[in-house]
Amino acid sequence: MSGPRVHSFFLGNSSGVNFSIILSPIDEETGKLQPANCSGSERAGDWNLNITPGMNASKVTISLTRNLQMCLPNVTDCCTTPLCVVETLQVLACRDSVVLAHLLIQAEIYANSSFTGNVSENATIIPNQVFQPLGPCPCDLTAGACDIRCCCDLECTPDLKQLFNESCFSGVFGGDVNPPFDQLCSSQSMEYTPEWFPFLCVQSSLNNTPFLGYFYHGSTSAPKVPSFKITLPTSPGKLFTGYRQGDPIMTEENEYFTIPQQSMAGQCVGNAPVAYLQNFDVKCLTNRASYKEGLPHDVRINSGTGDFIQQNVIYKTVTDMGKFITESENLHTAEVLCQNVTFAEHYTFIWKDKNIERINVTVFLGSLCDGEILTQRFTVKFLAFKSTNAAELFENPGYQVGKPVRAANMNASDTFGSLNIWQPAGRGMCTSATYTPVLFGVDSLSGCILEVGINEDCSLLRGNVTETLNSLIQATHVGKRGNSSYSDLNDWVEIIRLDPFNSDTNVSTGSLKGVCPDIPANLNIRIIFADVGAVQGIPQQEILAVQISYSTVIWQFQCGLTCRNSLSFLPITASVQFIKVPAQPPIPMTRYQINYTEFDCNRNDVCWPQLFYPLTRFYTGEPYSQCLAKGLSLAFLVLLAAIMSNPWSPKLFKMLM
Repeated sequence: MSGPRVHSFFLGNSSGVNFSIILSPIDEETGKLQPANCSGSERAGDWNLNITPGMNASKVTISLTRNLQMCLPNVTDCCTTPLCVVETLQVLACRDSVVLAHLLIQAEIYANSSFTGNVSENATIIPNQVFQPLGPCPCDLTAGACDIRCCCDLECTPDLKQLFNESCFSGVFGGDVNPPFDQLCSSQSMEYTPEWFPFLCVQSSLNNTPFLGYFYHGSTSAPKVPSFKITLPTSPGKLFTGYRQGDPIMTEENEYFTIPQQSMAGQCVGNAPVAYLQNFDVKCLTNRASYKEGLPHDVRINSGTGDFIQQNVIYKTVTDMGKFITESENLHTAEVLCQNVTFAEHYTFIWKDKNIERINVTVFLGSLCDGEILTQRFTVKFLAFKSTNAAELFENPGYQVGKPVRAANMNASDTFGSLNIWQPAGRGMCTSATYTPVLFGVDSLSGCILEVGINEDCSLLRGNVTETLNSLIQATHVGKRGNSSYSDLNDWVEIIRLDPFNSDTNVSTGSLKGVCPDIPANLNIRIIFADVGAVQGIPQQEILAVQISYSTVIWQFQCGLTCRNSLSFLPITASVQFIKVPAQPPIPMTRYQINYTEFDCNRNDVCWPQLFYPLTRFYTGEPYSQCLAKGLSLAFLVLLAAIMSNPWSPKLFKMLM
């Protein structure tokens, strides 16, 4: 060993095994090893023995405790010579005074080369690597010690070289810094030498070699490969400049803050990082056997300035288990085991500029038993620091894709409104469905199921369905922009409602039992928006109009084997469609494209109109000047070939003669 610490392993069960270390086990008179003695200890002289037990192997660590600095004036605990330690050690593994294994160590340790005295003005002269190799022995990596398999290392004694003399490093790394290169005339390294090689080979001495400067070049430096783990400054410096949209949120331990999220394949990933200013609402299926706890709630979050904030957690108990337990198997009562698990976690991040001001977490707990399928829900919502309610004020004047559409009820004292769609849970019934806001730029389709009896009155059914659909839209106006003010009516557009039944429309009351026509089962929300400008190059989108209409269906009671006085189901839906204006109609086809389809580049493999496409300005594969030069050269060659071919060649020669 050439360092102050060395490691080895003891294979097998280490229970009942005593490890000991012996200093200088070689007899100085005979030169042989002394008989093994199991009565030693884990310390001998300046050496310590440390054992780390494992399953089928134990790690054995031998370390030196003395100082390896060179001696300075008035200092005793130091090294008087560069070769500081030359000792022989033996490590024994005994069980009941019987030696199971032993390890012989030859220690040759040099003093540390760090210098703490006065710096001399004599500078080391580095030769110019353009004319002379800077490193004549590249494998010599350790100063003052012999590097294994490095035969050009001057610190390696002949005795040590005998240990690896047959396995030395070869090539430039092994010290052959001026190897003959393939272009050299005297080189015989090429297995198949072409016949023209003697005419093109290089006559040069080995001093003028292309390997000069191979390991070092003054104008370049080795690239730094970025690590996967993001390094953040510690709190004393506070050099962290904050988060940007999409950046992963970091914890105090310099790790990602993770919450279960859905992957591109639709499966839930438990250790997905949370991105700054990106809301999500996901559901994950699990059971008691595969349930795993997430990140603990006592983890502190990096606020963005180098400070760390604690999560404000509120624990609640789930009262309606039907919203989360979607499937259950019949098991015997004696075999059912239950566990208290997390049913839902709702995170609210209060942010300001590039920093996180506060984190509020609401955790819903419940009991999950064997045979039950749990639908866990995880939501993350970012609210601006100035917001006093769920309505978020954006810093950009326009809407951002994925953000909730702002709504207002101007006919009420509390002008806050909502524009929602359904988020069914459990059996998908309308009575148990929850709401989720309409997100800007995201076309959506949701629905739920109503229970209807065979003797249902058609007029009452129409009113019930209409009331259920209208419960999604608790607003009279929609904000034009993401920062629309409730006090300024010009910032809002009125919702255009097309009622399902006008006074001029004759609605059938339904004379047949179990059949009701003109049921408004579909709610259609159309939002028209456009690009109205840009802020710092980011397009700003504004809502121009909102229209709500209904589509009617004929409901008919579905009978089984017999039509008894039972319940049937009526599915109702709500769709959201975002329409961008002005619309971009397709370019009409010309008469030439309609009549001569064989010249249509979109329908045929051969496109004659694009024969000279590389010479046009639309071709961007090469600079236009190069394309033009190549085209003229090609045209000149074609013209030359035409002139030199028959019947032009004889006439040309006669004219020249």
